[in-house]
Amino acid sequence: MIYSNKYIGVHVDSHDGLAYDPMLARDLGAGAFAFMFGAKNKWFADEISPEDANAFITNCQDAGYTSDMILPHSNLLINLGSPDKRKLFLSRKSFVSELDNCRRLGLKLLNFHAGSHLNIISEEECIAVIADSLNYCLEKVEGVTAVIENAAGQGSNLGYDFSHLAGIIDKVEQKDRVGVCIDTCHAFSAGYDLASEEGYNKVWDEFDSIVGLRYLRGMHLNDDKKDLGSRLDRHESIGLGTIGEAFFARLVRDSRFDGIPMILETPDPSLWAREISWLYARAAEA
Repeated sequence: MIYSNKYIGVHVDSHDGLAYDPMLARDLGAGAFAFMFGAKNKWFADEISPEDANAFITNCQDAGYTSDMILPHSNLLINLGSPDKRKLFLSRKSFVSELDNCRRLGLKLLNFHAGSHLNIISEEECIAVIADSLNYCLEKVEGVTAVIENAAGQGSNLGYDFSHLAGIIDKVEQKDRVGVCIDTCHAFSAGYDLASEEGYNKVWDEFDSIVGLRYLRGMHLNDDKKDLGSRLDRHESIGLGTIGEAFFARLVRDSRFDGIPMILETPDPSLWAREISWLYARAAEA
């Protein structure tokens, strides 16, 4: 039985089309799900027909999913902090398109990677560009919240430090339409010690102090193949990595994270149903 206060699910992409994603998630026992509108390395997804939009909405209703339980992920080409004018133009156009796709499907969250300075501009300049991009895009489409994902600190990607997330939010005009998604693997690789009980409490206190828990709109639940502070993004299945089962049990029992989509992006699809079931069993012990 799904623990009603926790929305634990998985990132699915049905090869049969967008409308089938809710049913695929339901069959895995998921209480939430994520998906992409098109290929992850394609600037623009195919247009969603009214028939497909209606089928998606109907299937979500039939499977018991509300918009609070669904966290779409933007394509991976989007870089709202790009120092390249052409890439920035395409990123903003693509992000507006994906925000509009969310609106058409009755969804209110869109997850995206913060952006990269590509070692051409400073972190501070890149943060300002990302915020400008969000101000531009949010003006184009109403009713959808842009959810910034933290990074592991690999390459020139921003968002590995909570201060980056706070810096972006500070410059966004519509603060009620911006949020944060914390990826557990990324946070651990960035140096935030979630594994120990002491570290767990310290990390969330720090997040609340710097960013604010009120901005937390979703999470990605991934164990880590690498060590604390590695700055490498290498997801692992729950309990098989360096973060460990104890953290995930502690997390899903934490009432501060009720009512937000908590999405598995773990690497082995054959384990997804088992991971979801295990996490719900731990949540029910709270």
